[in-house]
Amino acid sequence: LSPDCSFTCHYRCRALVRLDCSGPPGASDEDDGTEQALEKDTNVDEPSEWEKAELDQAQVERRIKEYNSQINSNLFMSLNKDGSYTGFIKVQLKLVRPVSVPATKRAPSLRSGLRGQGVKRRTSFYLPKGTVKHLHILSHTRASEVIDALLRKFTVIDNPRKFALFERSEKDDQVYLRKLADEEQPLRLRLLAGPSEKVLSFVLKENETGEVNWDAFTLPELHNFLRILQREEEEHVRQLRHRYARCRQKMQEAL
Repeated sequence: LSPDCSFTCHYRCRALVRLDCSGPPGASDEDDGTEQALEKDTNVDEPSEWEKAELDQAQVERRIKEYNSQINSNLFMSLNKDGSYTGFIKVQLKLVRPVSVPATKRAPSLRSGLRGQGVKRRTSFYLPKGTVKHLHILSHTRASEVIDALLRKFTVIDNPRKFALFERSEKDDQVYLRKLADEEQPLRLRLLAGPSEKVLSFVLKENETGEVNWDAFTLPELHNFLRILQREEEEHVRQLRHRYARCRQKMQEAL
């Protein structure tokens, strides 16, 4: 660890923790810089133009036919007799932090990066960068249900409220992200936007937009956060006192 590392760990867990300060497997400084530069100005509040559109049955049928005629795969949408429809959405997982699975299981289709295999209750690992998952869902499937389904696919046992589904679009070399509300229907957005990934794509990220949902954390996590905050406060106070002490000393020397 570097001298300025602020890593905090329970003393009983130190032997079970290995740190890779270079970040998740496969990540590079060049990629991170490019992505941050591309997404430095995002808009998470302004709704998409198609979000407000309301379609009747005939319009839904016409849109599905247009959608299916534009795709180059077999991931078609299908209209059901009851007026609902089914189809596929692709979700890119862009998680910065490790996720947890039961210690007796391994997440599917993961190449490497498993951590802490000696832990009895859970195993933490980084999802490989650029992990993509296709989900077959209904038109009335909600964004919160998509998150639940993705976590089940990877047997992730973290609280679903720690994650959020984002709508991503590209326009004029600028990337826009908007956090989907729990009740929004991703397949409906997919149909209205069309199959273009530049016009609309879905990304799963940590739920960091807006207020932190502290209820999603366990008691040990909350206690650890409090200890970290206390240490940060103490360090901040120490730096302020040192700064003012130096100013006072220079003033006295000038006098």
